[in-house]
Amino acid sequence: MEFLRKLFTPITAPINFIQNNFKATVLVLIVFAVISSDEGETIATANLYELKIHGPIMSAEKFLEEVEKAKDPSIKGVLVNVNSPGGLVAPSVEMMMAIHKLAKEKPVVAYAGSSIASGSYYASIGATKIMANPGSIVGSIGVIFQMSNFEELMKTVGVSMNVVKKGEYKESGTFYRQWTEKERAELQRMADNTYTMFMADVANARGLKRKESDKWANGRIFTAFEAKTIGLIDEVGSYTDAKEMTVAMAKVEEPVWHKKDKFESFMEKLEAEAKLFVKSALVPETQLVAY
Repeated sequence: MEFLRKLFTPITAPINFIQNNFKATVLVLIVFAVISSDEGETIATANLYELKIHGPIMSAEKFLEEVEKAKDPSIKGVLVNVNSPGGLVAPSVEMMMAIHKLAKEKPVVAYAGSSIASGSYYASIGATKIMANPGSIVGSIGVIFQMSNFEELMKTVGVSMNVVKKGEYKESGTFYRQWTEKERAELQRMADNTYTMFMADVANARGLKRKESDKWANGRIFTAFEAKTIGLIDEVGSYTDAKEMTVAMAKVEEPVWHKKDKFESFMEKLEAEAKLFVKSALVPETQLVAY
């Protein structure tokens, strides 16, 4: 047995080391990957920046951090790469205002590679120009407030809720019973007000008539060509077309796109994969206020 242990030591020793020093091993591998991937690359000052709005919009925090980086005076133009079904109200509005403010300083092109709908469309109207892939979907301008009703299920499994509250509408939107008519009316009021804001902002940004909002702001989705005809976007084209438009509007002779630090890109990919894994293992969340 001792002979076999010594025989396989060259194999088992590295495995034991990795197990006992997992975090350190991963860090070393990451650093090695970053250093080796940077070898031979020529460092040039970037004059163009690409932002991304991908997936459901649940927070604007990281996007706003990227916007701050794009404000660098050396950056002459910005491309916002959009592929999102929409999301929560507040972060969508926050992103729209940030893009609008950035567009006052330098040209910003929003490009829809697949979906620019609801909250992601709201965010994109702050851009100087909007372009969409011929096969993308555009629009879905509307507001929805939804929550599952688990009342019958809770009765079946023998679960009930004990509630102490102050305020008639404090339980509005609850999941453990049917909403009262007054609660439903209150939630409808919120949806109506939010919709009015959404519709008005789109009309102002895109030069559309509010009295014709039933044609473009009734929750419908449009093809890219339909959206251009209506006025929701400016051009139909490819990702390459969108980059070329950004370059032209930025008036840069030698375009150099900003590249993220390799370590940052690696960690973002790792984080995205971790979120996807966690999400796949959990029951899909219920979204209270979303476009």
